[in-house]
Amino acid sequence: MSVPSPKAIPASQNVKITRALISVSDKNGVEDFARKLHEHGVELLSTGGTAKLLKDAGLAVTDVSDHTGFPEIMDGRVKTLHPKIHGGILARRGDDTHQKAMQDNDIAPIDMLVINLYPFVETVRSGADFENCVENIDIGGPAMIRAAAKNHNDVTIITAAQDYEAVLADMNANGGAVTATTRRNLAANAYALTAAYDSAISNWFAGQLGDEAGSNDAAAPAPAPRISFAGTLKQTLRYGENPHQSAALYLCEDSLRPGAARATQIQGKELSYNNLNDTDAAFELVAEFDAPAVAIIKHANPCGVAQGKDMLSAYNQALACDPVSAFGGIIALNRTLDAATAEAICKRFVEVIIAPDIEVAALDVLQKKGNIRVLTTGAMPDLTDTRRIVTKIAGGLLVQDADIGRIDESALKVVTDREPTKEELCDMIFAFRVAKHVKSNAIVYARDGATVGIGAGQMSRVDSCRIAASKAVDAAKEMGLDEPLTKGSVVASDAFFPFADGLITAAEAGVSAVIQPGGSIRDDEVIKAANERGLAMVMTGMRHFRH
Repeated sequence: MSVPSPKAIPASQNVKITRALISVSDKNGVEDFARKLHEHGVELLSTGGTAKLLKDAGLAVTDVSDHTGFPEIMDGRVKTLHPKIHGGILARRGDDTHQKAMQDNDIAPIDMLVINLYPFVETVRSGADFENCVENIDIGGPAMIRAAAKNHNDVTIITAAQDYEAVLADMNANGGAVTATTRRNLAANAYALTAAYDSAISNWFAGQLGDEAGSNDAAAPAPAPRISFAGTLKQTLRYGENPHQSAALYLCEDSLRPGAARATQIQGKELSYNNLNDTDAAFELVAEFDAPAVAIIKHANPCGVAQGKDMLSAYNQALACDPVSAFGGIIALNRTLDAATAEAICKRFVEVIIAPDIEVAALDVLQKKGNIRVLTTGAMPDLTDTRRIVTKIAGGLLVQDADIGRIDESALKVVTDREPTKEELCDMIFAFRVAKHVKSNAIVYARDGATVGIGAGQMSRVDSCRIAASKAVDAAKEMGLDEPLTKGSVVASDAFFPFADGLITAAEAGVSAVIQPGGSIRDDEVIKAANERGLAMVMTGMRHFRH
C-alpha cells in the first residue's frame, strides 16, 4: 500500500532558542559552541563532566540535578530520566493542554538538545570486558535524542560537532532562531544515530552469545529474529556500477578491517563504485599469502596472482598470467610497494594500486602517473577475523559468515595412485587459495607459485577449464614461448568435478596434479580418469563457491 507523505513544516517557521541542554561524551568544540549560545542569551543546562568543563570555562551553567530537583543516582545511570527533562523536550509549544501541563508541573521548555552518546563502539574496540561494555550502553541519551527528534517542530537536536556551525549560522541570521529545514535535517541525523547505536549494541550482544556457544557448536544460538546493519557516510560516489545509478560509500562502525573502504588515498582520481568493489576483492585475495604476493584484478576476478622472492618478481609473474586482461586492472600488494615495482607497474595502464605501505621513492615514481589511484591501508586484514557478509535481494537480505576456511597440507587427502611431489603440493595449496577468490565456477592453473590460467564465472566447469587453458596459451604466445604455460602446472577447482570431462580437459592442457574438494557422486570416475593419465590428485573436503 502507498504511504502518504507527511505534511511539511512551513519553511518560515523559525524557533528561537532560549534554553539548551548540553550533555556530551565527545567534547570536541562544545566549549566554543556553548559560549556562542550564551552570547545569544541562551540558558545552559548540563550534566557531569560537561557541566564542569563549561563552568571551568567561565560560563553560567545550571546542573540538571538542580533543574529537576532530583540528584544523579545509581552511578549516573539515572540523571536525565525525569519529567522536567522529557516534558521540557516533548511538550508541543502550540498545544494548550501541553502548555497547561508544563505550567501545572513547573516544567520549563528545553528548545535545544546538544548530545552525543557513551562511546560504546570505542569501548568494545578497546577490548574491554563484558561488564565495561554494558556500562557504556547509553540509556538516557538515546531517550532524549528520540524525544527531541520527535518534537523537532519545536526543538533543535544536535548530535554531532560538525553541525554546530550550521546551527550558529541559522541563529546569527535569524535573531537566535533555528529554521525548520535545519531542525528537520538534524532530526533525521538523530534518528540515524540512535539506529546505528542500537545496531552496534545488538550485533555485539549477539556476537557474545555466539562466542559463548561457538559458531560451529551444536549449542550455538539460532540466527537472531531481527538483524540490523548501520554505516556512516564516508563519501558520495560519482555514480554506481553505471552512470545512471547513484552510490555512496559507508563505513561500518563495528569493524576497522584494513581494506579499500578505510584506506587512505594518496593520489589519483576519485574512486568509483567499481574501483572500490574490485580493490576490495584484490586486497582480500592478496592477504591469503605469507610470502610477498601481488594480485591483479578485473571485474572482481583475478587475471593474475603470484608469490615471489620480492614484490617485483611477484608482480612480473602475476602480469604474465594474462597481460591482455591486466590492462586497466587493480593491483594489490601484501607488502610495502618499492620503487622498482612502481616503475614496472607504471609502464602499463592501471586504475588502482593498494598496498599496506609505499616507499617514498615509489611515491615519486607514481606521481609521474598522477591519475593512478594509490591507496595505503597501514596493515593487512586478519584472515581469521570472523565477520558477516550481507547480500541484498528483492525483499530481503542474505546473511552468512565470511569464508575464512583455509586448508594446509595436513588437510589434504591423496586419492590417486600417484602422490603429489612437494612442489606440486605447494602449488596446489596456492592455486586453491586463489580459487577461493574467483567467481564460480572457478578453475585455476598454477606453476611455481604463480597463476598461469584462470577460468571464472562460467555456467559449466568444463568451460572454465577450457577458458583457463586458452588464457595460458595466449599468455605463452605473448611471451614468445612455444608451449602453453599450463605444461607441468597444477589445477585447482573451487568445487568438485561433477564429471571427468573437466579433469580430462585440464590433463590435455598439460597439468600434472589436481586439487579439488571432492564429494561428487562420480568421484570414482574422476579418480579413475586421473589415474589413467598419471595425475596426482588430492581432495580438500572444503568447497569455496563465490557468487
